[in-house]
Amino acid sequence: MADSVRQKLEELIITGAFADGERLDEMRLARRFRVSRTPLREAFRMLAASGLLELVPRRGAYVRHPTMVGLVEMFEVMAELEALCGRLAARRISDEELAALEKAAIACEQALGEDDADAYYHANETLHTILYEASGNGFLATEARKLQRRLQPFRRMQLHVRGRMKQSMGEHRSIIAALEAGNAAEVERSLRKHVAIQGEKFNDLAASYSRSGLQRLN
Repeated sequence: MADSVRQKLEELIITGAFADGERLDEMRLARRFRVSRTPLREAFRMLAASGLLELVPRRGAYVRHPTMVGLVEMFEVMAELEALCGRLAARRISDEELAALEKAAIACEQALGEDDADAYYHANETLHTILYEASGNGFLATEARKLQRRLQPFRRMQLHVRGRMKQSMGEHRSIIAALEAGNAAEVERSLRKHVAIQGEKFNDLAASYSRSGLQRLN
């Protein structure tokens, strides 16, 4: 329930339904989502981890809109982290990890066939996490997971751009094929491009929201 509330709040924040710095009203949101304060507060903690909320003791939760410059910088770092994970994984990945990647890719394809962006994202998140672990570098995998969590709302939202899921699936298949071939340079190049495209697609989505003139909630 908390994750469902998190996703709804995440979308409202990203699409501009709340102003930057606005304090969220727990009672009003609990009524809106028909939940108790417990899952709502858990959702707040999740959103604070991704930087979309600031939790101030005894004062509440405040919306924090990321700057476009900040997002671009995070996507740039994510692209390099994933590229390095991929380059190392091409040398170190096990047969078991390749099988797990294939299982995650099949789950992505099933979600694509059902046009389910949320299910696709969760399978996609699993696929990338397996890739981080396959790098064989625990410190790198930990740092990649941290930034993955920070960018989660934006990587999930960009899947709603028309045609993005199908494009993303093609990118996944290219990455897995290069891993199976042990082609470190191609895995590195493909992952860097894959993450850079995610940033571009989120920018496209943000621009479409801006043009639509979405209004704040009253």
